Amino acid sequence: MEAKAGAVRAGGGLLLMGNVIRPMAAADAAEVLAIYQEGLDGGHASFETTAPDWEAFDAGRLPDHRHVAVDAGGALLGWAATSAVSARPVYRGVVEHSVYVAAAARGQGVGRTLLNALIASTETAGIWTIQSGIFPENAASLALHAAAGFRRIGVRERIGRHHGVWRDVVLIERRSPAVI
Repeated sequence: MEAKAGAVRAGGGLLLMGNVIRPMAAADAAEVLAIYQEGLDGGHASFETTAPDWEAFDAGRLPDHRHVAVDAGGALLGWAATSAVSARPVYRGVVEHSVYVAAAARGQGVGRTLLNALIASTETAGIWTIQSGIFPENAASLALHAAAGFRRIGVRERIGRHHGVWRDVVLIERRSPAVI
């Protein structure tokens, strides 16, 4: 990960405005899953309604592309992680991602900092496409991703039920200009 203006390396992570972005560790499990559940409880983060246990979370995410934001006091502010979209070799450079920020830390640039860290780690690994599906009602996430260079691919209409209601999903992707 590259240090940007106003950022310095700190203990294996990146210090940005008093917060550290570092690799996610098993010791972060309880806080990661609590932030995940908080996002799910908001109703516009995912079709999932309950965060998985750590073993399932850990098994479903790529180990080299998991980041957490931690404040100066050590509290976890948010996380970002990727999953493989397919086991087929042709898709080895395509991942799906998630970014979750604790409610108390929203609107402070934590999501953007995590997304930047995720983009940097995936590009370093030769990943050329990061994709996701976002509920259209999640305006903050759509704006965050647009600012980070993601584009809308389209809308999957009434793709699934969430709390008994059919929901649309906006498909987004970011094609790396660095990985050709």
